[in-house]
Amino acid sequence: MTSITTPAEFRGTFRTDDDARAVYSEAAGIARARPRAVAVPVDADDLVVLVRWASDTHTPLIPRGSGSSMPGGAIGDGVIVDLSRWRSLGDVDAERRAIVVGPGVTRIEVDRAARRRGLRFPVDPSSGAFCTVGGMASTNAAGSHSMHFGSMRRWVRALDCVFADGSRALVRRGDPPPQGVPPIDRFLETAHHGLVSAELRDPSVHDGVIKDSSGYGIAAYAKSGALVDLLVGSEGTLAFFVALELELAPVAQSTSSVLGAFATIEQAVTAATLARDAGAVACELLDRTFLDVAAMGGAPRQVPADTESALLAEVEGASTEEAAAAARGVEQMFRESGATTVRVALDAPTETELWELRHAASPILARLDPNLRSMQFVEDCAVPPESLPAYVRGVRSILSENDTRGVIFGHAGDAHVHVNPLVDVSRTGWRDRVARILDEVVSLAASLGGTLTGEHGDGRLRTPLLPRVWTPEAIAHFRAVKDAFDSAGILNPGVKVALRGEATLGAIKYDPALPPLPARARAALESVERDRAYARFRLDLLDAPR
Repeated sequence: MTSITTPAEFRGTFRTDDDARAVYSEAAGIARARPRAVAVPVDADDLVVLVRWASDTHTPLIPRGSGSSMPGGAIGDGVIVDLSRWRSLGDVDAERRAIVVGPGVTRIEVDRAARRRGLRFPVDPSSGAFCTVGGMASTNAAGSHSMHFGSMRRWVRALDCVFADGSRALVRRGDPPPQGVPPIDRFLETAHHGLVSAELRDPSVHDGVIKDSSGYGIAAYAKSGALVDLLVGSEGTLAFFVALELELAPVAQSTSSVLGAFATIEQAVTAATLARDAGAVACELLDRTFLDVAAMGGAPRQVPADTESALLAEVEGASTEEAAAAARGVEQMFRESGATTVRVALDAPTETELWELRHAASPILARLDPNLRSMQFVEDCAVPPESLPAYVRGVRSILSENDTRGVIFGHAGDAHVHVNPLVDVSRTGWRDRVARILDEVVSLAASLGGTLTGEHGDGRLRTPLLPRVWTPEAIAHFRAVKDAFDSAGILNPGVKVALRGEATLGAIKYDPALPPLPARARAALESVERDRAYARFRLDLLDAPR
């Protein structure tokens, strides 16, 4: 590693020791990459100093929140910039339904603050207890309720940004672009007009796909003219977010839930489409692979043993009676679509019982044979709804042909599916098997007109694969955006726009052949994974007494 020293005038923490670099070498995904250093700026002015130093020295910077991201966008060869302690939480503006927060505030903290004023933050990834809103905006995160409320992009009103040259500007939806900011000026001069003209004529979207966090949001930007739409989902490659203004929604007055069991996935997809069109706010798919693992781990079996697919839907209402009536309507849709069993939950305890099934698999996976690793490398594809049965069946077949068990679940209403292959790292040839599964699932998703990421972002894992699901024109537009905002290529290089020779699968952290990490770093990372302690500041964990 090239020697690197603390930037002059930088007031924050800057560490290059092996322990610090190692504890930031992993995130929630499968990859490992030791950074050159770790920087923790104390405020926005300090970040500006760091970015200007990086621009002058051509040093890559990798923005990072809680490190709960899957596809490798929060690790890499550069200086990790940890913003997880930027946790300012402004007052809720109930009249405007808005709140201004720091990028290190977690999703659950925003939602709790909103609920005290009769509002809520409706973007709800399953990592909401520890994922940061800066990271959510970075990846255009979503969650179980996105089929009704949409992904993160819709809920960001303004971004306070530091760009690749150290310039800073507030970018607000509905306002003209800030003037005198070199990266924005360059984008407007060199890329804006051609990009907008091409995107309005032929939008860079995957037709029929409901959720998409792949590439830059160029089609959304061309339609709205709001730079916010381009910056959200950019995964730290165009700017740092130092503060965010978020839109809030009224809280639900009452909810009910419905669980249905189906003999075929086609029946389940039909029922999910009907539920979505009828106004359900969530509709989750639990594939038989998921149900089998849950049962294996001792979770109460809430559906018949021969169930092919289960759906778990939620409805809202202005009153208990209205929510109950909506749930009965979904029950009827499920039965008419072929459900063999339907359970309706009209009170909070019963709803909690139903939704516990959705969250049953992760703890069970953690208790499996230690040689079996739940590897998230094909975990975020989305396809047009009519193609969901073909996608799930295709993934099952690919896993079977590669002698690999996997767990399939996700968001049926959005045709967005998570896949967790269970890989035995003690078997000869396991890396080749992982590479084959990845290649075959990417081909499957592409053949069905799908995207490689519905909500988690491209990261370093998927960026080299983007030409397989995007047109050459879209790839060229992505590069034009990156070149305009970050001409030196210092912000999260290798994400969104591939570097020459970039590998999809580099070092996999579960590989027993990898050199061991320093003991203190390894213990800290194991505690993060074991306790889901992603919200803990890594240097505090590293330095905690053992």
